[in-house]
Amino acid sequence: YKKDPVEVAVSLKDEIRSRLGFTVNVGVGSNKLLAKMASDFEKPDKVHTLWEDEVPEKMWPLPVGDLLWIGRKTKARLTAYGLYTIGDLAHASKGLLTRLVGASYAEQILENANGRDHSPVETEAQEAKSISAERTFEKDICAPDLLDRALFKVACIVAHRLRRSEFRASTVSVFVKYSDFTTSQKQGKTSQPTDITALILQEARRLLTLAWDGVSPIRQIGLGVSSLTHDTSVQMSLFEDPKIQYYRDWDSQYDASIEEDPKQAAYFTKTSK
Repeated sequence: YKKDPVEVAVSLKDEIRSRLGFTVNVGVGSNKLLAKMASDFEKPDKVHTLWEDEVPEKMWPLPVGDLLWIGRKTKARLTAYGLYTIGDLAHASKGLLTRLVGASYAEQILENANGRDHSPVETEAQEAKSISAERTFEKDICAPDLLDRALFKVACIVAHRLRRSEFRASTVSVFVKYSDFTTSQKQGKTSQPTDITALILQEARRLLTLAWDGVSPIRQIGLGVSSLTHDTSVQMSLFEDPKIQYYRDWDSQYDASIEEDPKQAAYFTKTSK
């Protein structure tokens, strides 16, 4: 389109804030990895670039746990061998990394630490394999009621996207990112494919108790669903939740609130019981 990518990013960010009423960060980079890393820079409501020639200045000084796909256990292994920053990892020998994390993963994180990502950028819509949403907090939180409210909100968003796409899902995953940017994730199954917010939230709440130790401050919480199907047949159960029709009616009201005004969804989730 021969437009400056940063100008496009700023326009997109401002339009989301204007039309939907919330802020986002937008990352601009020469590949998907760098764009994602840039989007996690200073927040909120910012546009950041991370080009290949900016990697040494902007990415290498960051803690090694900030690199995409580096989890808590991998971070512990790397730091135990003196690899504290992404730059340390970028300059580590492949032999050392292979001994620490295995050959395949070693090659991936070494490439990523040097800003290289060869995965293709999809420019045409593909049928979704999963649907997810996340909430990043301005300040780390550890209050269970605040985390539950955030989980509730992302569950509403994910379930709405399922219904809008005429999908149902049977796999639910919850992840948390801690204040040190390490992550924890748990995954579980629903009894059958569903698009009902309450049923997805029920499983997500169970998973959160497994993913979170209950005390560590959390920077970000997310919920995803997968194992998607268009099959709308429902297997009747003797133990079906008697409130199932109430849940469906609530979802219908939520969907209608978004269609009427996307900004109203946030208020709807705050006030509905």
